[in-house]
Amino acid sequence: MSLHRSIRLAALLTVLSAVVSGVMAVADGHGTRQPSAASETAARASVTEGSVLHVVAHPDDDLFFMNPDLSRSIQAGTRVTTVYLTSGESDGRNEARGPHLKDPARPADRAAFAEARQNGIRGAYAQMATGDRTSPWQRTSVPTAGGGYMEVDVLVAKPHINLVWLQLREARSIDAETPDSLRGLWNGNTAALGAQLTSGTPVKQSFSYTKDQVIRTVADVLEQYKPTTIRVQDPTPGTWADNGRLIDHQDHMYGARFIQAASERYAKSTDRPHFSVQNYSGYLNTSLPPTLDPQTAEEKVRYLKTYAWLDHQEWCGSPAGCGDRKTAAKPAGYGWGQSIRYSRGDSTSWMAEGTPGRLWAFAVLDGRMAYWSRSGPRGEWRGPDLLPGAGMDPGATAVRLPDGRIAVFGTRTTLGAEPQDYARAVVFATQVSPDGAFGPWQTLGTPETTDAAGTSAISGPAVAVDRTGRMTVYIRDAKRTLRARAQTAPDGPFGAWQAWGGTDLQGEPVTATDAAGRRHVYAATGKTVLAWIQQTPDSPLKGPLPTKLPPTTVPLSAAPDGEGVRLFFRRPGSGALSTTLATADAPVPDLSPVAEAGGRGGYGAVGVAGPLLAGRGSTGTIGTVGMTGATSTTTGTGGSPLWSESRMLYTGAPAGLAEAAGPASMAVLGLDADLHVTTTASPTLRPGAPGTRPLWHHAVRH
Repeated sequence: MSLHRSIRLAALLTVLSAVVSGVMAVADGHGTRQPSAASETAARASVTEGSVLHVVAHPDDDLFFMNPDLSRSIQAGTRVTTVYLTSGESDGRNEARGPHLKDPARPADRAAFAEARQNGIRGAYAQMATGDRTSPWQRTSVPTAGGGYMEVDVLVAKPHINLVWLQLREARSIDAETPDSLRGLWNGNTAALGAQLTSGTPVKQSFSYTKDQVIRTVADVLEQYKPTTIRVQDPTPGTWADNGRLIDHQDHMYGARFIQAASERYAKSTDRPHFSVQNYSGYLNTSLPPTLDPQTAEEKVRYLKTYAWLDHQEWCGSPAGCGDRKTAAKPAGYGWGQSIRYSRGDSTSWMAEGTPGRLWAFAVLDGRMAYWSRSGPRGEWRGPDLLPGAGMDPGATAVRLPDGRIAVFGTRTTLGAEPQDYARAVVFATQVSPDGAFGPWQTLGTPETTDAAGTSAISGPAVAVDRTGRMTVYIRDAKRTLRARAQTAPDGPFGAWQAWGGTDLQGEPVTATDAAGRRHVYAATGKTVLAWIQQTPDSPLKGPLPTKLPPTTVPLSAAPDGEGVRLFFRRPGSGALSTTLATADAPVPDLSPVAEAGGRGGYGAVGVAGPLLAGRGSTGTIGTVGMTGATSTTTGTGGSPLWSESRMLYTGAPAGLAEAAGPASMAVLGLDADLHVTTTASPTLRPGAPGTRPLWHHAVRH
């Protein structure tokens, strides 16, 4: 081992020596609590474990786009690390602009402005972790695998909270093609990208990185921290329909691509746990309804106000300033403070029943498709087993074929040797026989022809199976319209991609088949929900059809319900869960009145398993509620449905199904990259009633 490597490892081990190992504290929405050893039930229950690492382009991307997931993880006692790729130096002027803001303009000083942003971030993290923004940090300069240096900050009071600053130059423009940027480095327009050191950093040596050195540096950070969950921005946000410009900041987009490459390299190492990846939307939130309830949004903005140095008190002792005054004019951003969205992984259809009682669950771990299986209603879960092939994106969709075989679908990103080779495609694998091994991955490609403008922005797939066993795949394309590709015969080839129209489609489409065999497909827009429905089981889809539904927070869930399909979605501004029953007896879908199905607010998609619903509460933990038709079986104050909240944070979306034998089963992927499940044998589940609270537990015993 080289002396340089030895020094770097020694420094990192010193920084990480205080990190708590083993089971972390758990979140129950009311502070921090340790699992009770006195209760065997509590000891078996799933709690928040694992290690979370965020990677963002700029200081504040985490606060704007990954909160409240970030604060909930910190408050749960989870080991949390955030890596900042650039210094975010902008024009070097730490000044607030806007009405009634009369701060004098400071002289341009990029090093000082970058330092002020660091100070604001440290204050916000200290506040999230301890309640005191002045809680001190230990700041260290550490050599990197790329030949440069990074600043590593450790919160002294909570040493499992770390900040890592790579301090590269930012693009200094949202979408202009600046060669000296992450975009220019990725696309080969510059050979190396230099550092922009902050004025107060312990890093004193200037340096620059090639493309490979950035990837190597980030991959090595992953190897040192060994996260089980990696949170990153959207590598393919797409473009605005009206002007063709990038939807998101170029540093967000290309920074995320560097993380894709680094994660792929890290996945080849052997001394690490399994890990999952969660992608977050950025500027797109501006154009969509808010997702958070008022209390959660207020808490999120409170941390942003600390970062923005809104009170202008000299609490940090730095001549550069104690926060980002540019943010002071709009501490909530452009609607960002009221929202959080996942750009991938909202599918709730990743669990399926093969032969009776045999369950299969799928998730992407280590960039590969993983699966777990349960042999029967009383059998034990086994897994995870990983299918061959790297580059899988977060999210999976599984369907059952008529003979009991399972097919699993997802999307795969190919980085390629050249920048123009970067592309995404829909892929699938099918079991060779019921309960048997999976065959090789097959590709359906993409309706997009080039990634020149970020057009790999296709959604994850929704998949329908007709009575003969033919599969049809639906995706939202980069132009935000619906596209489909169908098999020409059972087990046969797929035809060409077909255009099904629609405009401004968001998120992933959902599909379900009613009792009469008629297929329904739904997709949310920024203002309503559009439908495509068969009038008879074998007729072509008709659509897009208006539903006249109000705006939603985007993620939809759909499940058969008698002669129709029941939709679940969240109300903007509250996160309360709503439901409606759609039937296909008329040329335009007939919808029942929208009813509340969720009580307390939350965010993200909701899994459906017969009478059992599961989703993320405002505390970020997984919650469940029992339903009978459109009416909750348990009500709280004023008749609102009562959710039974667990003490576990998770990633992605829940999946569920009502098994043929009767039980309702739910599954989530925890922050520990492990499968957690709950099952009820009662079709009239009453969460919250004595002795019937659903118990989430590890699917596979450890």
